[in-house]
Amino acid sequence: MTEERVAIIRERLQRALPVRHVEIEDESHLHAGHAGARDGGGHFRVLVVSDAFRDRRPLQRHRLVYDAMGDAMRRDTIHALSIRALTPEEHEDQRA
Repeated sequence: MTEERVAIIRERLQRALPVRHVEIEDESHLHAGHAGARDGGGHFRVLVVSDAFRDRRPLQRHRLVYDAMGDAMRRDTIHALSIRALTPEEHEDQRA
């Protein structure tokens, strides 16, 4: 199920945004027993690098990511999503 959820997240991000790089980490095991985990939703951490984030504040960037997830945030696919949304330049600076 984890691989399926990761594939859903990746596909939705790539469909909605001009993604240059994406990393998705399933952290559901860290939340065992949590209400969302009991209900079947996963906890994920994502790093998304996109030109769409240029000239946008962090809240606006997160909104773009949440919008890309659509109904996956309201169903049993995703319970929690930790987001790092960077421009390509910011990503390069952090890697240096």
